[in-house]
Amino acid sequence: MRLNIGHATTTAVDDMNAVNPKTSYKFRSIWISDIHLGTRGCQAEMLLDFLKHTESKYLYLVGDIIDGWRMRRAWYWRQAHNDVIQKILRKARKGTRVVYVPGNHDENFRDFSNHRFGRVAVLNEAYHTMADGRRFLVIHGDQFDGVVKYAKWLAFLGDNAYNAALMLNLWLNIVRRKMGFSYWSLSAYLKHKVKNAVEFVSSYEAAVVGEARKRGVQGVICGHIHTAEMRDMDGILYCNDGDWVESCTALVEHEDGHLEILKWAELRGLSFLRDEDACDSSSSPMPGFPKSMVSSEPSTR
Repeated sequence: MRLNIGHATTTAVDDMNAVNPKTSYKFRSIWISDIHLGTRGCQAEMLLDFLKHTESKYLYLVGDIIDGWRMRRAWYWRQAHNDVIQKILRKARKGTRVVYVPGNHDENFRDFSNHRFGRVAVLNEAYHTMADGRRFLVIHGDQFDGVVKYAKWLAFLGDNAYNAALMLNLWLNIVRRKMGFSYWSLSAYLKHKVKNAVEFVSSYEAAVVGEARKRGVQGVICGHIHTAEMRDMDGILYCNDGDWVESCTALVEHEDGHLEILKWAELRGLSFLRDEDACDSSSSPMPGFPKSMVSSEPSTR
C-alpha cells in the first residue's frame, strides 16, 4: 500500500538559532528513523526531549524503531524506551498523522503492513507531498543494502562490531561530560573516516536515488545507514534523516515545503550520560554548551 499525503500548514520555526529550552517548535512534517529501542546505544532521553519540544502535522517513523535483532540475543528495555513509545502514541491520539515504515531491524512489523495500531499506520513505503507540491518516496532503504539483502549473516556480524563501537562511545562521552563538553559521536566519526564505509554510503545513495527516479518523484527520504544527509543528485533530492544512536538527527519540513536536517544534540547543547551509564545509555539530561546546528537544503558535494 502506498500512502499519498496531502497538504497542510503549521507555523514554522522563525529562528532556529534562538534556542529556548521551553520552546515548542512547529513543523509541517518530521521524519525520524534508526532509534533502536531495546539497545544500550539508543539515545532515548535525547529523543524524548526532541518529541517534547516539537510538533508536526505528520510524523514518519522510517524504520529500525525497535531493534528486534539485538533483543533476540539479550533483553534490554529501560523506562525511557517505554516513554518514547507512549509519547509517539500520545501524539497520534492528539491528531498527528503517524506513519510507521518498518526497517530491517524491526522487519517483523512488515507483516502488519496496511494495518493501523493506535492511530499509527504501518506501511512498507509511503509517498509524501510537500507543501510546495514536490512528491517524495519514503522508505527505510535496507532493500538497497547488498549485505542485508543477500548475506544477512554478514549484517549480524557487522551489527556486533557496531555495538562494540557504541559501547566505547558511551565511555568516551562520560569523560567528555566530566570535562564540560557536550555529546559527540565517536562511531559516526570513525564511519566517515573509513574508506570502505564512505564508498558504501555513496553506493547506497546512488541506488536509492535511482529507485526514486524510476518512480517519477522529485525526492526520496530514507534512513538505514545512520548518516544524515540532504543533497541534490542529478535532479533528485536525496534525504537521509540519520539516527538516534549516533548523531541524534531528524529531517523536518517547514510550512512552505522547505526541508532541514536538525542535529538535535548540538542544537540543544545536550548530553544525557551519567556515570552509571557505562553499560546503560538511558539517563537524565545534563546540559553542555549551547550550539545551534541546522543543515538546510540543498547541499552539494
